[in-house]
Amino acid sequence: MEYVIRFQWDEEAGVWIAINDYIPLTLESESLDDLMQRVRDAIPELIEMNHLSRPKYLYFLAENREEIPA
Repeated sequence: MEYVIRFQWDEEAGVWIAINDYIPLTLESESLDDLMQRVRDAIPELIEMNHLSRPKYLYFLAENREEIPA
């Protein structure tokens, strides 16, 4: 069992957002490193609260789309 946590940059809000299809994450931060640590800290409790299978690994994927200046 493994969970993929995606980190997506929200340009409008100016924050990184943590996303997972199975774990109800509602975390965001201006710093990607800070958000990754917050996810690490929150995952055990969220898994327990939602009666999910405990993964052996978490995979972190970061996505950021930027417009190329003209």
